[in-house]
Amino acid sequence: MATTSDPGPGEGPVRPVSVSLHEGTIAALRARTGKRGMSAYVEALIQRQLERDRLRELIEDAEAEHGPVDQTAVAAKRALLRGDAADSANVA
Repeated sequence: MATTSDPGPGEGPVRPVSVSLHEGTIAALRARTGKRGMSAYVEALIQRQLERDRLRELIEDAEAEHGPVDQTAVAAKRALLRGDAADSANVA
């Protein structure tokens, strides 16, 4: 007998839900997406926030286990990723 798991974010059937938003937020959302694009836009925002929440949890778990992140090392890696070798040499 096969077991089924709950769908993850972005998976499963689409179902309508009711949310309450400020009028100004709704107007800005409609201006950006049009009436028919609102659901897809909100879905993408929620998925992105869930990803950020999970990432924050992973960082907190890693810091609890290994200690806080070395901000100098982070700055050096960021400079390398941005292609600014001069800054990465100065930071490291």
